[in-house]
Amino acid sequence: MNWKTVFKNLGKIFIAEAVMLLIPLISAAIYGEDTYLGFAIPIAVLIALSLPTFIVQAKGEEKNIYAKEGFAIVAFSWIAMSLVGAMPFVITRSIPNYADALFETISGFTTTGASVLSDVESLPKSILFWRSFTNWIGGMGVLVFVLAVLPKSNAGIIHAFRAEATGPSVGKLTSKMGRTARILYAMYISLTLLETLLLLLGKMPVFDAVTTAFANAGTGGFSVRNQSIAAYNSLYIEIVISVFMFLFSLNFNLYFLILTKHAVKAFKNEEARAYVLLVVFSMFAIAANLVYSAKSLFPTFGEALRASSFQVLSLSSTTGFSSVDYDVWPTLSKVILLFLMMTGGMAGSTAGGMKVSRLMILFKATAADIRKMVHPREIVTIKLEGQKVEDQVVNNVRVYFIIWVAILILCTLLISIERFGDFMTNFSSSLSCIGNIGPGFGLVGPACNFSGYSAFSKIILSLEMLFGRLEIFPLIVLFSPATYKK
Repeated sequence: MNWKTVFKNLGKIFIAEAVMLLIPLISAAIYGEDTYLGFAIPIAVLIALSLPTFIVQAKGEEKNIYAKEGFAIVAFSWIAMSLVGAMPFVITRSIPNYADALFETISGFTTTGASVLSDVESLPKSILFWRSFTNWIGGMGVLVFVLAVLPKSNAGIIHAFRAEATGPSVGKLTSKMGRTARILYAMYISLTLLETLLLLLGKMPVFDAVTTAFANAGTGGFSVRNQSIAAYNSLYIEIVISVFMFLFSLNFNLYFLILTKHAVKAFKNEEARAYVLLVVFSMFAIAANLVYSAKSLFPTFGEALRASSFQVLSLSSTTGFSSVDYDVWPTLSKVILLFLMMTGGMAGSTAGGMKVSRLMILFKATAADIRKMVHPREIVTIKLEGQKVEDQVVNNVRVYFIIWVAILILCTLLISIERFGDFMTNFSSSLSCIGNIGPGFGLVGPACNFSGYSAFSKIILSLEMLFGRLEIFPLIVLFSPATYKK
């Protein structure tokens, strides 16, 4: 492990977070709020932490970043960012308890959207801005930001980029990693600005429009209203948010293909077609179930479809916004929503979950294994997007699935020790955190929050959120003793 190279890159990330904290500091000045110290102190801490990393020189050592260094940079940076990012909540007394503040911050950066707050409207606007901004930062990832503004960073940073990006396999849009990062952020910012504009046209207040767009872009779901999107009671706003929840859950490579005049290739994308079919089927299946089993809640199919469409897109994209209390829906509807929470969006998007492409590879690999049992001598090739899926990718997907499920079960057991809530509450809490979704069912449903859990359970769930956002392997490498051996 080349620790000097790791520390030098961490220094860049500390500076990046310090720059990001300047924005809510400016918002505090705009709204005349006495929350300056809440942002100034963390900025000073980050600058102090970064100074030693710039003094470190890697002379006489190999400066390239390999897979192990990439995993370490990602894991250390996300943990450090969260530890410092929680300080504004504690210093301003918005969330006095540090364990709660850390949970809220990790939930923001990992774009989970799980909250311990029951009255967000009572918080200062600058704090709410930072809270939603963490969703936006975490959506694309801080390393992508560093690559975008520092395009001359180490060429081996691709390993760190792959450790932070989502999906079974990650590549570059162009030959230059820095240019790839700038293209990704350009698309990300453009979509965020477009959504903000459309929300303003729907007469949403400026502050609400900006913070909602931040939370939606990162598929994080932090709202500045206690009732989330239901507070606006606007069909137009629900449609705009629904459209962008869907757009941000798509692979950003598709937008690049469209921009480079390869739209036909984008529309033929196998994962995109499967994701669209899954979403559309879920919308109509839940709407039909609501009309049949919950006639008192939704008298007409149109009303049921409106509610089901929003919640299906919210949970499949792992955004976690809510327009209704879906916890009172029939069992079939809730089971479909649970499946969508596990599946998530597409690889290469800001959505969480296991990703549709992983499940497709898993199903195809299983079908191939069954076929080999029947025809042992037959050579079966697993293909995705018309190309052969390498055996290493298939194995990685299988390992990922096993570890993902194991973490889900283990964390469900650990948080069940304190006897808070029933099985559905604890299971959906664990699923929500590893899938980076936000609300669950029962005592952590859309009308509730995670404040009832103890500090121990919040730490477990916080780690689970990090495992989910970083897709397991960076943290496993960080906690592995082999990492620290020469």
